[in-house]
Amino acid sequence: MILRVDKVTKRFGGLHALTDVTFEVPERQILGLIGPNGAGKTTLFNVLNGVYTPEEGRVFFRNQEITGWPSYRVAQSGLARTHQVVRPLNELTVRDNVVAGACFGREGHALASAGQVADEVLADVGLTDRAQQITSSLNIAQKKRLELARALAAQPHLLLLDEVLAGLNPTEIRLMMDIIRRIRDQGVTIIMIEHLMQAMMTISDRVLVLDYGTLIAEGSPQDVANNPKVIEAYLGDPRLAQRLSAQ
Repeated sequence: MILRVDKVTKRFGGLHALTDVTFEVPERQILGLIGPNGAGKTTLFNVLNGVYTPEEGRVFFRNQEITGWPSYRVAQSGLARTHQVVRPLNELTVRDNVVAGACFGREGHALASAGQVADEVLADVGLTDRAQQITSSLNIAQKKRLELARALAAQPHLLLLDEVLAGLNPTEIRLMMDIIRRIRDQGVTIIMIEHLMQAMMTISDRVLVLDYGTLIAEGSPQDVANNPKVIEAYLGDPRLAQRLSAQ
C-alpha cells in the first residue's frame, strides 16, 4: 500500500471535520473521494499533505509515518496535490510555473534539469504551445491543466487532485480524464475529489465516501453507487442521488 490512513480525526473547535477516518490506497490506482459539500474531503487532503495536523490518528506514506510533517517535506517525499481554486503564479510564464514545481518537488531539481522536466510535463498535458505565454492570460481549462502540470513536475508517487474537472465543458472533461488515466498508467497513484459523479464512477478503480467527516462507504464504483448509506447522504440533492443510483 502506498498510503495508509489510521483513525484520523481533525477538529476545528467543537466541529469534527474528520472522525476516525481509516483507509488504505494500493499503488497505481485511481481512488475517488466523494461526498456532499462539507463532508470533509478537502480537509482530508489538507491532513495528507501537511496543511493540517490531525488531533488523533496517523498517516503513513510509502511505509513511513508523515503525520504532522510540514507541506514542503511531504512534497519532497513524493506526495503532490492540486487545489480546487487554481493558484498559478500569474505573472510568470506557463513554463516557469512548471519549473517551480520541479525545483521544489521530490528531486529538488536545479534550474537546468527543472526546465527539462517542465518541457516533458507540458507535452504530457498538451500545453507545449502555451509554454512562453503569461499565465494570467490562460482560460480556466488551460489553468486546470497547468495546475496539474505543476504538480506532476514534482515527480510524485502519489497525486491528490481536488476537483480538476470543475468548470470544464464535456470535451475538456474527456481530455482531462484521458490525461489522468495516462498519469496512472505511468505509475502514479491518484486520489481524486470530484462532484461530477458520472466521470468519477467511470474513472475510479475504487471509491471512498465521506459524510459529515465520517467514512460511510468504500469499494468498487458499482458497490458504492448502490450503497443505501451513500444514497441517503446525497438525498439533500435529489439530482446527485439520482445520478448515483443510476450508475
